[in-house]
Amino acid sequence: YAQDGVERKRLAAALRRVYDDPYNTANPNAKEKPKDVVEREQKLLEHGMAEATMRRGSFIVDIKRRSLSYPGEQFARYDDAGLVAEAMVRLGADVVFVNVDYQSYGGDLSELKSAVKAVRGVNDQAAVVMKDIVVDEIQLGLAKDAGADGIVLIAGVLGPALENFLNLATIIGLETIVECHTRNEVQAALDALAQNIMVSNRDRITGELYPEQAIKLAGMFPGSGGPIVTIAGGGVETTEEMKKLLAVGYDGVVVGKTVMGSARAPEFIRSVRDRTLLPAEFSQWGLDDVEFDMDGNIMSGPKRNIPDASDNNAFS
Repeated sequence: YAQDGVERKRLAAALRRVYDDPYNTANPNAKEKPKDVVEREQKLLEHGMAEATMRRGSFIVDIKRRSLSYPGEQFARYDDAGLVAEAMVRLGADVVFVNVDYQSYGGDLSELKSAVKAVRGVNDQAAVVMKDIVVDEIQLGLAKDAGADGIVLIAGVLGPALENFLNLATIIGLETIVECHTRNEVQAALDALAQNIMVSNRDRITGELYPEQAIKLAGMFPGSGGPIVTIAGGGVETTEEMKKLLAVGYDGVVVGKTVMGSARAPEFIRSVRDRTLLPAEFSQWGLDDVEFDMDGNIMSGPKRNIPDASDNNAFS
């Protein structure tokens, strides 16, 4: 599995949605910036606000049939996670998590391989991530062998071994997302130079949900466009909760149970992707209820015309 060269970082690019920014240098199809864009950036630089540009939030779907957080409850029934992953990506999901722990989440490695194949067939920019309770280095090799773009590492599970797992993943060319819940876990991930960090509202040890945990820890990360990609999730049940997480600076939101086996998936995905976000530095300005379209213009009122299950084009 030794990495022979510099591999494409599909996961980080998907989480930051660089392919949707025609002027982002990380976009392989980047265009030359027009004069007005260059002038605007120069003015921001002169005023010390070079990073104060509008952001694009990403949507991450956590594909699973059941969860340790809901013992005995089966909230999704499907034959193949690959079909679900393909459907979600067609709807606009940027990243899909595929759970491979059968006892806990109802998935396995064969479904991860199926998901990779299905997603690559419809979108070369979306990323597929293996989600498991990783405790052995061999699991990194299994994710790489299945073709996954990345793997989730849980800081609370790996403890002091986190840095070693991050280093090994880098060696074999596998991107990582470090899941954290507490301030100490976030600090450990930062100290280990993790590039992608997910703050979960759910305590993995007790199983309890703390709805405001990710918001409380948002201030530990650099501002907009910083070197660390941050996402949040855990018990997200409404689009308003998603918007709040994005407003405080997170680059993306993870949603699982709420959209699994539900017709609300298009609503959740479009409420993230059909708008731009203010820079994280403006999160304390009391502008949480102001929404902007994809061109950065203020939208007239709350988001409207979001398709529901009765919309024939919802799943096109």
